[in-house]
This record gives sequence, C-alpha cells and structure tokens, in this order.
Amino acid sequence: MSDDAIKLPVDVSCILHLLPHRYPFLLVDRVVELEPHKRIRAYKNVTFNEPFFQGHFPGRPVMPGVLVVEAMAQAGGLLTQLSQPRDQISEGKLFYLVKVDNARFNRMVVPGDKLDFEVKVKRLIRNMALYDCAASVDGQVVASAEILCAEGKE
Repeated sequence: MSDDAIKLPVDVSCILHLLPHRYPFLLVDRVVELEPHKRIRAYKNVTFNEPFFQGHFPGRPVMPGVLVVEAMAQAGGLLTQLSQPRDQISEGKLFYLVKVDNARFNRMVVPGDKLDFEVKVKRLIRNMALYDCAASVDGQVVASAEILCAEGKE
C-alpha cells in the first residue's frame, strides 16, 4: 500500500496486503465503494471452480451459507483496515469473527453469481467492531447478519 489516498476500486492484489486470508479462503475480489469508518461495498465473483462446490453439492452446487457469512466478515475487515490512516494499516493484523447474530439466508448462491456485500459499522467497542452486513445477487438480498469481529492479541 502506498501513502496515497485509497483509489477505488481496490483490487485483489491490494486486498492481499490487507487481509491474511489466502486461496481458497480469500472470499472478496474487489472493493468498489468506501466511506471510511462507516460502510463498504465489495464483491466476489462466484465461479464453478470454487473448491467447495465439489462436495456442496455434487450435481447441484451451492455456496455454503457459512462461507457467505465469512465473506461478509472479510468485507468488514477490509472496511476496518481501509479506514485506518495509511501509515497505520498493519499487514498481517488478525481480526477474528467472534459473534454472528440474526443470520438469515434468503436464497442460494450458485456458480455464476456476483455476490455483492454491503457492510456498515454499527458500533465500535475498544478493539472490536459490530457490523451490519448484507449480501445480495442481482439486487436481491441472499443473506444478512450482524457480525462482531475482534482484533487478535499477539
């Protein structure tokens, strides 16, 4: 990351500097909107080549709901990281998912879907952030949850 202001879209090469996740568990491809400390919009292109589709489910591939929740949490982590002053962004800093409330799944996510994430900061509590998250496909909400993440202690 440079010391310049964030330039949108934030691509996967930058995301790799901000999140510790790697293939096959990096679940955000691009950040397209950012209001620091408030909200982020990002997305994942869901392809048939995702490793989880081999077993979930053969002949009827469906993205596991827990991975949709994880993807929303990763978008929240990007919101937190991208909201920091450039000189305070910490590569390799770990944030852990500690709580999920009010999770709802409205529709299956399948190969070919573009999974859009809208994550808003609901509350900041010391080293934790409570996010209000929604994932949608073609403008229809497919999943939503309140997610609490905490910074890991070294």
